[in-house]
This record gives sequence, C-alpha cells and structure tokens, in this order.
Amino acid sequence: MTHPTIVPVILSGGSGTRLWPMSRPERPKQFLALTAAQTMLQLTAARATGEAFGAPIIVANAAHADQVADQLAAVDCAAQAIVLEPMARNTAPAIALAAVAAGGGDAPLLVMPSDHVIADVPAFHDAIHRALPLVEDGWLVTFGITPDAPETGYGYIQVGEPLAEGVHRVARFVEKPPFEAAQEMVAAGDHAWNGGIFLFRADAYLAALGEFAPAMLGAAERAMAGADRDGICVRPQAAAFGESPSDSIDYAVMERAARVAVVPVAMGWSDVGSWDALHALSEIDADGNATGAGGEVVLVDTHGCLVRSDRARVAMVGVSNLIVVASGDDILILPRGRSQEVKRLLDAMKK
Repeated sequence: MTHPTIVPVILSGGSGTRLWPMSRPERPKQFLALTAAQTMLQLTAARATGEAFGAPIIVANAAHADQVADQLAAVDCAAQAIVLEPMARNTAPAIALAAVAAGGGDAPLLVMPSDHVIADVPAFHDAIHRALPLVEDGWLVTFGITPDAPETGYGYIQVGEPLAEGVHRVARFVEKPPFEAAQEMVAAGDHAWNGGIFLFRADAYLAALGEFAPAMLGAAERAMAGADRDGICVRPQAAAFGESPSDSIDYAVMERAARVAVVPVAMGWSDVGSWDALHALSEIDADGNATGAGGEVVLVDTHGCLVRSDRARVAMVGVSNLIVVASGDDILILPRGRSQEVKRLLDAMKK
C-alpha cells in the first residue's frame, strides 16, 4: 500500500537558555553542534529524509532566518518553506502556520522540535510507519518515549487500549509530575514520556484548532493570507499573528480532541535539556570526562566532568563531577547534577 508523502515540520523557535553560555537567544542550541559534527537542526532535518518524506517546512524565529537558511544549505537540505514567526506564540500557532503553508490538505505532517536527539532513527521511522494508517484516517498521533527513569522534567502520556499493532489510544496526558508520581507511573509500565513529536494530516489539525481554538486558527490563516513571500521565506503578517493566543499543542488540541493516539517507542531520545543531559549523551574518556570538540581542554587528575569551550583554553587539576563551559567572554562552573539551575544564574545576572 502506498502512503502519501510525509511533510517534515521542524519547529525552530526555541531560545535554548538552559545551555547558556553556548546557547543564547541570538544562537540557541538548535544551531550548535553539541552531540555530533552537525548541528541539532541539521541532524533533525537528516532524520526525515528518504522516499517517504518530502521537503521540510521550517518554522523559525524571524531573527534566525539567515542561520536556518545557511545551515540547511550546508547539508544540501532544500526546504519547501521557511516560515518566519514575527513573535513567539508557542507550538500550537506555529504548527498552524506550517499546516497552512503545506496547503491545508491531507498531507501528513511530521512535527519535530529542532533541538532533540534521536539515536535510533530506524526505530523512529518504524514508529512513523506504524502510525500512518491511523493518521490517514484522521487520527492525531503523538510518539511516547519509553521512560528509563522517573524524570520530573517531562510530561507523561498514559498508554490506553490498542488501536493497531504498536499504536494505542491516549488514555490521558499528565503534566510534569512530582517525583513520587513519576516513580509510580514508570513502575506501572503504562506511561510514556511526552517527547513533543507528532504526526497528523494538515486538515485534521486545522479542523481540531477550528473546534477547540478558533481564535488561534483565524489568526494563523489571516497571518498567512497576508504574508510576505521571498523565495521559500514566508513572513506571516505580524499584526494578524499577534492576535493569536499563545498556547502549546498539548493544551490547545491534543488534550481535548477525541481521536488521539500514541505510538510508544524506544529510540534513544533526549531533549538535551541541560548540561547534565549532554554529559549523559557524550562520549567519555577513561576518567568519565566529556570534552567534545572545540577549544583546547587540558585535564590532570580530573574525573567525571563535562568541559566545553569554543575559544579559551581550559585547564583543570584534581577536580571531580564539575560542569565547566567557556563561551565568548562567559564561563559557567557548577557541580554536575545542578545544571537545571542555570536559569537561576541568568535571573541573577539580569538583576
């Protein structure tokens, strides 16, 4: 059976502050080469290539237009459209812009954040193909990440009754839980992490928005109708888009719609949400240190550290379990295990 061509939709609007100082508003983490020689954006585009996939649609911050175009060109990725948001309005309106840009018809949209890691791409593709028959029938599908720990930084999806081989109805969405609740859900074995990756027809998504968030749908359609177009770059009309409510796809659509399915999948996924997460993903030496590529790093009697530099030479002696990141004129030093507190540092610097 032949399936319609899948349109990858890559969401590149994030500001990436949790990986400061390398990630900054003007160059967030999707534009950095953190886990491989290619950047996170380039890796995301690469995992949706092949005969099943068409040219991608990128939804990005207007300030990043040149970076998106340059990075895609560097890996010979020809996008069908780069939709440049005039302001941030969260994921639901961003996806609406992409659905309209795709023509609003029955094309399946594979919606992916631009700054996640998927180590097992064949497992991801297998999950996509399991979902396609339901997607063609109008279901909204999300991919549930098989949890390996009671993480409190992710939302969860309770996996309900089977609908097809490897595809289940979503029983419920769970907001980021306290630790004890996360432990119970992981132990029960019927919950998956919400990885923020979706597959649905463009028209099915727009219809759901029309039902549950009509103001958002109207704003997106008006913004695209009045858009400026320069080659593949599409600049939605700012005043119209600014009238859209700001909401995530989970709140606006997925938690409300009736025909929502989940495909549980173990595919080596990470949202690389902290320096600790990057240490867990990185190649480490015999002493447990991860240094990556970039600036010169000299370690003597040093164990279990993540050290990154894009310019300054970093030399460390006799320390353990630290995160040290030097970028430009800024240096971050903190113990491993506390990298979620980077936001506290940024708030303190604002004061």
